[in-house]
Amino acid sequence: MRIDLSGKTALVTGASRGIGEAIARRLAECGAYVLCAARSVQRVEEIAAELTNAGHRATGVQLDITGDDVRERIKALLEQQPIDILVNNAGVTEDDLFLRMKPEAWTAVLRTNLDSAFHISQEVVKKMIRARWGRIINISSVVGLMGNPGQTNYAASKAGIIGFTKALALEIGSRNVTVNAIAPGFIQTAMTVSLADESRKTLEGRIALKRLGVPDDVAYAAVFLASEQAGYITGTVLNVSGGLYT
Repeated sequence: MRIDLSGKTALVTGASRGIGEAIARRLAECGAYVLCAARSVQRVEEIAAELTNAGHRATGVQLDITGDDVRERIKALLEQQPIDILVNNAGVTEDDLFLRMKPEAWTAVLRTNLDSAFHISQEVVKKMIRARWGRIINISSVVGLMGNPGQTNYAASKAGIIGFTKALALEIGSRNVTVNAIAPGFIQTAMTVSLADESRKTLEGRIALKRLGVPDDVAYAAVFLASEQAGYITGTVLNVSGGLYT
């Protein structure tokens, strides 16, 4: 089964590294024109240039998803081209035990991980509804399903993404716009590279497949949910955790 996204435009937030970069690359390889968005534009411009040189279509876009002007930035993008596929991927962590967590850490994580999905999706979905076609893919986390000590703010934000996904799917499904979430487990990214060998082995021991995931494990799931083949799937949470949580 070959997935063909030719003629579709995708916006991927947090596309400068890790899961977001992998999703942007795989969408472009399937024929989509990809807007690679991140706060720092230099890296996404490099990624877009690499994709363009490989014969794909991509553009690097500077976008601070927590900025007061994020809605205006999205409106400006929509004036240039419709966005058919939205991947709300950008996120942060500010871990601490609950009793020590500062209010600023709580607010920053919720604002970045959850509030941004609301602001961006609300602008994008208007044109998806008019076009009667759209895909919204929200990157949650297995932590939003099972919790994790020291991550009450992160877990709350990712659980919120799941509730947001399910409710929005019910609202706009009749317009042929699907809304789904992916809940990655522990993925090899910049955040896990620093793990000590012993900690890594302990972590892998909790996973049924006995390995950490790689960004492409999530990216291929996102590509499927963006495709025509996934047109009858909405309001679901795809657990990509290697059996960490079942």
